[in-house]
Amino acid sequence: MRHGKYPFVIGFLAAPVTIYVVFVIAPYAQAFYMALTNWRGLSPGRFVGLENFTRLFQDDVFWKALQHHGILLLALPLITIVIALFLAFMLNVGGGSQKGVMTGVWGSKFYRVVFFLPQVLAVAILGVLFQAIYRPDGSGMINSLVAKVGLEPIGFLINPDLALWSIIAVLVWQAVGFYVVLFSAGMSNIPKDIYEAAMLDGATRMSMFFRVTLPLLWDTLQVAWVYLGIAAFDAFAIVQTLSVDQGGPDGSTTVIGMEIYRNAFTYSKYGYASAMGVALFFLTITFAALSLRVSRRESVEM
Repeated sequence: MRHGKYPFVIGFLAAPVTIYVVFVIAPYAQAFYMALTNWRGLSPGRFVGLENFTRLFQDDVFWKALQHHGILLLALPLITIVIALFLAFMLNVGGGSQKGVMTGVWGSKFYRVVFFLPQVLAVAILGVLFQAIYRPDGSGMINSLVAKVGLEPIGFLINPDLALWSIIAVLVWQAVGFYVVLFSAGMSNIPKDIYEAAMLDGATRMSMFFRVTLPLLWDTLQVAWVYLGIAAFDAFAIVQTLSVDQGGPDGSTTVIGMEIYRNAFTYSKYGYASAMGVALFFLTITFAALSLRVSRRESVEM
């Protein structure tokens, strides 16, 4: 500090900024450049300009994957947030007022641990677990129960109409626990006096949820929506491990990440795969910016 604050600050920032540039900015720049070439992994690629992007917008598989992302963008955040909000509300104030203090349902601490457990499972484990649950024959967990009541087995992952929704169910099951904890942390910061005053005024649990909890949790909900939207643009790992033929059947579960992987490591079209990656990058950035802009509102003072 004897030499001034700026050399001191620069000395601390030099290492992390250098690491960020080398391992984040440089790969992005390299991917943007590769998207303008026809590089196939071995021989030097030829510069082709926007040819890869022209092909991309004429690729039916890309548009099908983008359509699946649209379904994921609507279903995954909405279903996850609704379930997580309900569970967090019950765990924090669902037990009502006891001795003048708002409490959660009985055993709420235990339920928090149970709900969070799916979050710590690796994607590969999730894939193996739900392959056993969704198995279309009588050995599947769900279909074994279906067979006992005399119904036909359900092809969760082999029926094109059910496959994507079956994968969305897995994503929701994994994500809910984290957002229960996130919303519980937000609710714990809401003064209990507000809930007690609302109860004295005759408010029901439903009205407390919509008139007290939701307005005071708006910033947390905004963050959750953006995180889940980004997860919806990913979804590669669970599709790769759980779906039939990696994106099947008949492309009914494919996502852009899956097509990037297929074009790069199966067809050796690294330039075209990079173009898909650039498109996915801008789609994700645009979604996050629009979500934050549209959902922006004045914060509520507590």
